[in-house]
Amino acid sequence: MSSPAKIRVRLPSAEVEIEAPIEQLKDVIALLPELLAHLPEKTSSSIIQTAAKEQVEQLKVKQGDREAIPTITLEKSDSLSEIIAKIFKEAWGRKPRKLNQVREVLESYGLIYPKQSVAVTLLRLAQSGKLRRFKDEGGEFVYTASTSLSTPQTEQSSLEIPLGA
Repeated sequence: MSSPAKIRVRLPSAEVEIEAPIEQLKDVIALLPELLAHLPEKTSSSIIQTAAKEQVEQLKVKQGDREAIPTITLEKSDSLSEIIAKIFKEAWGRKPRKLNQVREVLESYGLIYPKQSVAVTLLRLAQSGKLRRFKDEGGEFVYTASTSLSTPQTEQSSLEIPLGA
């Protein structure tokens, strides 16, 4: 008896592997079309592969929508409010940002702060005029750079009006 031979047929929806002695190989090849006709159009593995491809595409779309994390230089002595002010000075800060988005940027720099700490800091920056704070359509507070952060500070000329003139 001779050694067995293997035949592997790959299709988009399935893969079939047949092992038979070499003497019977011609008979097995003749049966392949009939065997392939009995395979389902989509096997569970191809359904899983299709679902995985769809998830990868959705992730790419989400990442494409996500803007680049602002590039800032951190100093050891920077306080949380100074770091957040630096973040909002970048182009990223010109669009309304939610608390969670600010926390994500901080975490991307390895800075883990409690949600409450970041929220209070954002509120204080808004109260001091360094950030703008307002509610979005969903009723959630969002923050943007104020004009004092988004434009470079220039020397302002003052106009003096003498009193009693």
